[in-house]
Amino acid sequence: MRNAIALLVAAALLAGGSAGPVLAQGRGGQTSARQQMQSGQTMSSREIERRIIPQMKGHEYLGFEYDGAASAYRLKFIDGGQVVWVDVDARTGRILRVSK
Repeated sequence: MRNAIALLVAAALLAGGSAGPVLAQGRGGQTSARQQMQSGQTMSSREIERRIIPQMKGHEYLGFEYDGAASAYRLKFIDGGQVVWVDVDARTGRILRVSK
């Protein structure tokens, strides 16, 4: 069953790749996220997860990516075989967009 879910997630990621997701590129994204968090400009990923995951009842949380240029996190969930992206403002924790 897990293999089927993994296959569905991979297919959804390939199909949705042209939608222009908010992505951190390479190590620079991680460094930028850390620097912005330490300087108090943004919330930590753990704080964002603590706020957003409970709002996504029934969805399985898969992880997140960070875009330092946009100061936004993109959390990835799956629900019934469909990938759901939740873009969150890293400064306020406010949900910017939910896309399927």
